[in-house]
Amino acid sequence: MTSKAILFPGQGSHEPGMDDGLRGDPLFARGLGLLGFDPFERLHEGTRYQQPALFLTSIVAWERSGIAAPVAAAGHSLGEYAALVAAGAIDFDAAVQLVALRGDAMARAGEAQAGSMIAVLGEDEDVVRSAAYEHGLTIANDNAPGQLVLSGPIAGIEAVDALELRTRRLDVSGAFHSPLMAPAAQELDAALARVEIREPRFPVISNGTAAPFTDVRAELVENLLSPVRWRETVVVLHGMGVEEFAELGPGRVLSGLVKRILREVPA
Repeated sequence: MTSKAILFPGQGSHEPGMDDGLRGDPLFARGLGLLGFDPFERLHEGTRYQQPALFLTSIVAWERSGIAAPVAAAGHSLGEYAALVAAGAIDFDAAVQLVALRGDAMARAGEAQAGSMIAVLGEDEDVVRSAAYEHGLTIANDNAPGQLVLSGPIAGIEAVDALELRTRRLDVSGAFHSPLMAPAAQELDAALARVEIREPRFPVISNGTAAPFTDVRAELVENLLSPVRWRETVVVLHGMGVEEFAELGPGRVLSGLVKRILREVPA
């Protein structure tokens, strides 16, 4: 039997119509009822709606996948919540509420202190890290070889965008995975204190440590402020003997990153 890991996408993988065929699913309907609103009707409004929509889509994909015993799981930023639910560490109902709170808190943090994110593609890593430091930005995502995402104040983002680097501004409402998300992290911390955490049925790799979660509450809070170490996460999963990666949710962003990462991993 092929050793398989399950992966869950984060914000940015949303797409119109990603709820097609899901409306009759009991778990999907329960999630909408818990939210008290339909996020799929308001995806264009950003973080508050994109995050719960992605979470529900991903969990239904997991429910329907038929994958009984993955070696491990991982999620990119928001995707960590789906991964922890799949592993049984967090109850679905609690996770729906957490994801809704997280998305709202992150949106409000972005409104309170303007920030943004920018991807730098195909450039020397030392040059990118130096530019981030010079302009007061954080490495928010280390996604794959040649793909670093920077996060921070608008002025710093604009300064990097003006450099002779191949860049792409991200359509986000704030400086995610940077110190500017501190108010959202405080709200998440308070909410997580009320949530029961159980021992996962299989390891879930944390974005912040690129190792299995050991303190779920503390790490989820810290991961809102810290870089997503996706490149290292995939290498760790590969080292655990994973032969196949199943991306559960809309799009194939993570599948593409996995291929790029593993091309540089020695056989």
